[in-house]
Order: sequence, then C-alpha cells, then structure tokens
Amino acid sequence: MSIPRVLTIAGSAAQGSAGIQADLKTFEELDVYGMSVITAIVANNSTTEKGIFTNSLEAIEAQFYASFEHVGIDALKTGMLFTKDIIERTAELIKQADVPHVVVDPVMIGKMGSQLLKDDAIDTLVDTLFPLSTVITPNLHEAIRLTGKTKIETVEDMKEAARELYKLGPAYILIKGGTLHEGAVDVLYDGKDYKEFRTERIDTIHTSGAGCSYSAAIASGLAKGKSMTDAVYEAKDFVTCGIKHALSFNRGIGSTYHGAWRTCGGRNP
Repeated sequence: MSIPRVLTIAGSAAQGSAGIQADLKTFEELDVYGMSVITAIVANNSTTEKGIFTNSLEAIEAQFYASFEHVGIDALKTGMLFTKDIIERTAELIKQADVPHVVVDPVMIGKMGSQLLKDDAIDTLVDTLFPLSTVITPNLHEAIRLTGKTKIETVEDMKEAARELYKLGPAYILIKGGTLHEGAVDVLYDGKDYKEFRTERIDTIHTSGAGCSYSAAIASGLAKGKSMTDAVYEAKDFVTCGIKHALSFNRGIGSTYHGAWRTCGGRNP
C-alpha cells in the first residue's frame, strides 16, 4: 500500500490546537501519512504563558533525515521556525531533499499574542525560504508586516499585496482574509491570475490552529496530486468546517475541531 507523505516543520503546541499537533490531525483527516520535525516546544495558552523552548539545530536536522531517508517526502509545510538559524538550516535541508511541494506558513504572532518569529528573522525567512516555496500563506496581519503596508482592508488591497509578495519568489501567494470587512475571502495569485475563495463568516473566537491546519491541508492536497486551486478549495472547506464546529473548553480561545471534517463530509459546510 502506498500513501502520500507529508512532513511538517513547526513548533509543538502543548495545548494541542495548533502547530505540530494541528498539522498531524489535519494529515490524518485528509488521508496522508504525516511526519514531523519539532523546531520548538511552545508552552503557551490563553490563560498563561510559560515560554518557548527551541530545539537544537542538531535535533532538527536529525528529525528531518529520519523522515526523509526512511519514509520520503511528497510535500512539506513549515510553520513556526522562530529564529534565523532554524530558518537557514530548514532552507538547506529542503534544498538537499529536493522536496517537490513546499508550503510556507509565515507564522509570526500566535492567537494568544505570543511572538512566534523573532524580529531579526523576518528578512531571513523572506530571503531563504520564500524563493523555495510552492506557496506562502500569510494572513492579513502577516501580509501587512511582509509588505510594509499600513492596512489591508479590501479584496483589491489583498490583490495588490499578493503582487508585491509574488516578487519575493514563491510560485503562488495565498493571502488569507478571515478578518476582512468584506467577509471570509482568501486570494490566490500565480503571477498572472487571481482566484477568490469565499465562505461564510463564522462568529467565533475559537479559531486556534486554523492557519496551521489550512497550510497543512494545502500540503496534503498537493501531495495527493491536486492542482493548487483544488488543494486550496479542499483546505478552505476543511478549515471552515473545523471552525464552524470549534471546541471552546469554556476558557479563553478554543480550538478548530479537525474531526468535524467527517461530519461535513468533505463538502463546504
């Protein structure tokens, strides 16, 4: 039996809603074989902040080779990388492995307000990983930071930002507009054409892990041989379903519910 193989390089979120945990849940629900490289242990939640504990470059490299050499990689996604050194080493590993599909989620700030990418690492992310990426998936806040804009408030603003980000080297740009005034609209740009992905806006604060899951779902689709458009369609439906059935736990910001995909039946809910 063969199965598409997807690797996530990201932080481990102790509370289970985001990071490596969200990625592996997404992989399982979308029927791909998930593997992980843990860059850091994140022990934050919405009621307390214990800190971020980074892994050594040696440990990161060992995890990568354990996955690549023993299983193989059809697609890869990156999440929280945190430091310049980790970003640079991750880029080197991706080049060596010649991974066919690379999804870069430029994680900067967590739902709990934690800084998940050091300020001095942003340029390194742009210079070393963006040119290797099949697609980058910034949300509006990240797109603003990456482009230097003061605001992105409309779909036209998103398209303009996508054009600027495309110049940085990715094959595709996907800007996520979940907080856009016009509704939950995402914009995909390939250097020529734009594609809009629209779903209902769900009135909830319980969206922890949504961005991680979105990029993991895109990587899953690409590993299965889907086109970029079809991979994003499925990922958008998957995340929307998870937010619609989010878990609150009655404290702080709750989690996207990955298991809801089985209830939604793979359709836009």
